[in-house]
Amino acid sequence: MAIWKRSGFDAASLTQLQANTMSDGLGIEIVAIGEDTLTARMPVDHRTIQPHGRLHGGASVALAETVGSIAANLVLDPAESVGVGLEINANHVRPVSGGFVFATARAESLGRTTQIWSIRITDPADRLVCICRFTVAVIPAGQAKPVSA
Repeated sequence: MAIWKRSGFDAASLTQLQANTMSDGLGIEIVAIGEDTLTARMPVDHRTIQPHGRLHGGASVALAETVGSIAANLVLDPAESVGVGLEINANHVRPVSGGFVFATARAESLGRTTQIWSIRITDPADRLVCICRFTVAVIPAGQAKPVSA
């Protein structure tokens, strides 16, 4: 059974919601929505590598927080509450020097005031590149201030 409380969205519309944000600048796009998972991909290119030509750890964390934040908010009623990042940690396992990486978020706990998500980042061969744990604070919708264009 799907965990998503919001309806009427697809991968393309979720990607479009990220326009003019950091994730847009990094080339992050949502590529799959499962019953209890959300997957995004990010290119490993001049925007996301470090000086040694490998995927930058900060870019991996930005990818993880992006997919985790989108997923966290899809399980909430936006009229009542929003999810915002509280803490994230990452273990970088394997270097990547080109192509794409894929991040899949899966909920570990969906509490009333906090959520915990695991995000696995893999290469196209499904080898683990990075694993993250992301904690989300659930706050009343009235406390969230949307960014104006």
